Amino acid sequence: MSDKPFLLSGRNTIIHKQKKYDLIIINGDVEPVLMVNHRGIKEFTGEVPANKRDARMMDSELVDLSSSDIFGEEKILLFIQTINGKEYKIDYSKVGTDAFITVHQESML
Repeated sequence: MSDKPFLLSGRNTIIHKQKKYDLIIINGDVEPVLMVNHRGIKEFTGEVPANKRDARMMDSELVDLSSSDIFGEEKILLFIQTINGKEYKIDYSKVGTDAFITVHQESML
C-alpha cells in the first residue's frame, strides 16, 4: 500500500484525498475517535477496526496520530482538509462542546 488516501502537511494537518476511503482518526486511548469522509467529520461511534487490514475491508484507513509514520505524538490541535473543500479545526481540549469540531476555512469554489 504505497498510495495512502491522505497527505500530511506541516506538524498538525491531514488532507483527505480519496473519496473511496474514509479516515478513522485515533488520538491516544482517551480522546474520541473521528470519522472523516467526503461529506465532513464526525465522532466515530462504531467499533474501531483492530488493524489496517480490517479497516481496508470497511473501505477505511486507520490514522493513529501518535504512530511514528504520522505525527509521532498525540495532538491537542489538529486541522483536517476534506474532499468537500472545507478545513476543519479539531480542538481536543474542547471535547464535549460545540467548539470541539469547527469549520476553520471554507473553499471559495
